[in-house]
Amino acid sequence: QVQLVESGGGLVQAGGSLRLSCVTSGSIFSINAMGWYRQVPGKQRELVAIFNSSGRTNFADSGKGRFTISRDNTKRTVYLQMNSLKPEDTAVYYCYVYDSGARGYWGQGTQVTVSS
Repeated sequence: QVQLVESGGGLVQAGGSLRLSCVTSGSIFSINAMGWYRQVPGKQRELVAIFNSSGRTNFADSGKGRFTISRDNTKRTVYLQMNSLKPEDTAVYYCYVYDSGARGYWGQGTQVTVSS
């Protein structure tokens, strides 16, 4: 019933910016955590940025100072603003929600490619 739909990925030159969006729908009673992960072929999926249940954010070191996570509760949408992009940011970016029923949900992913 819960669906997460990402958008905003694409091709950008190094130093450019992208804004990813994740629209959530369906029955989510209470969200313990929501945010973004990324994955490249041959590597494990890794945290990019996330809100915990108290609204606090946690960023991976790779994105600190460059990425910003935000949300719009009315639109049930979470965003990832990525600035000063680097080629090593190239990955598939996934939206993630973990609810109070101990259930995790993933979006389909959106490709981000940063050229040098």
